[in-house]
Amino acid sequence: MINLNAGACVRSLSVESKCDNCEVICPTQAIAFVESNPIPAINHSLCVGCGACDAVCPNEALQLDDFKSHEFFFDFLEDKENLISCRKNVPCIAALNVENLISVAVIKKDIVFDMGHCDECEIAHTCKPKIIENAEEASYLLEAMENKATISLKKVKYEPAEVEDQTSRRDFFRLANLKTVGKVQKNFENEIKKATDELTEHTLGKTDIALLRKKTIPTKRKLFYTAIKRVEKPSQYHVVDATEVSFTSSKLLDSDKCTACQMCYRICPTGALTSDIKNSKIDFDPFVCIKCNTCHDVCEPEALTLSPSYNVKEFFEPSVVNLINFNVKRCNECNMIFSTNDTDAKLCYRCKVEEEEARELWGINEEY
Repeated sequence: MINLNAGACVRSLSVESKCDNCEVICPTQAIAFVESNPIPAINHSLCVGCGACDAVCPNEALQLDDFKSHEFFFDFLEDKENLISCRKNVPCIAALNVENLISVAVIKKDIVFDMGHCDECEIAHTCKPKIIENAEEASYLLEAMENKATISLKKVKYEPAEVEDQTSRRDFFRLANLKTVGKVQKNFENEIKKATDELTEHTLGKTDIALLRKKTIPTKRKLFYTAIKRVEKPSQYHVVDATEVSFTSSKLLDSDKCTACQMCYRICPTGALTSDIKNSKIDFDPFVCIKCNTCHDVCEPEALTLSPSYNVKEFFEPSVVNLINFNVKRCNECNMIFSTNDTDAKLCYRCKVEEEEARELWGINEEY
């Protein structure tokens, strides 16, 4: 069963966010957006638990009850085999994103996708193209990293060995003690949700609002970094087409358009965009960026854009890039400190807006 952490959803950060990855990938239309609520709603009765929405969520806001990609990472490394199959170790191969694939590939060297069950699968129309797309992107980046790991797609059609279920009713009730009563109750509540054929809307609670202010790096990025540190660096750092990289980015900023409104780095969920205590600059860390595009969605003058290229050096030697420096001044009206890229500015943004509104009310077009 899929669960949503509303405070981690990038759409909670801004009503301007256009992220709809989970809705687009869902093969059963169990996820949808309701008018007047930016946070996705879930129809649990339609959800088949494939985990594809979890994989495409940039900030890990969606997670399955019984499958965690970081747990798969460690379990798969201990497995002597290199097969990834929906009948063995994942609910669907689409539950693994490109970061997951590269992380296991660079350590296991060769991994095989079992595509043998896709032909009869009811959700293959959405999930199979995504699996192929992820494999191609991961292979492209592995090649750019000069890593010899390979990802193969084969019709293995793996089937697990049958194990006789010897659990009796007495065993069941013995297990349902104080230690497991919480889990039993949760499973019962989940079954009720599954039986309710309607969208469950989500709202922000106090803990969710507190989480919005906290900058956190997703677990998948931490694992990715851990795996990359074990890999030998390439002979040279290659620059790749940024459109071929789905999970991170490099950014450009037009200083002539930027208004120093501070929204881009205040709203960034991971802290990839930052400033200092004086708000005198904007720095960017490509390795921490999750390419959620929230910063671009809130930038009204469209000063912030995606770079057309990405240097894989950021995987091995992460660096912080300065995008812009601002002038720090004191407002002539309210005496507050403010940052601006306008050398002639005398008023802070708030006072400037108030003055413009006042002139509009007075019918004065020119500034005196």
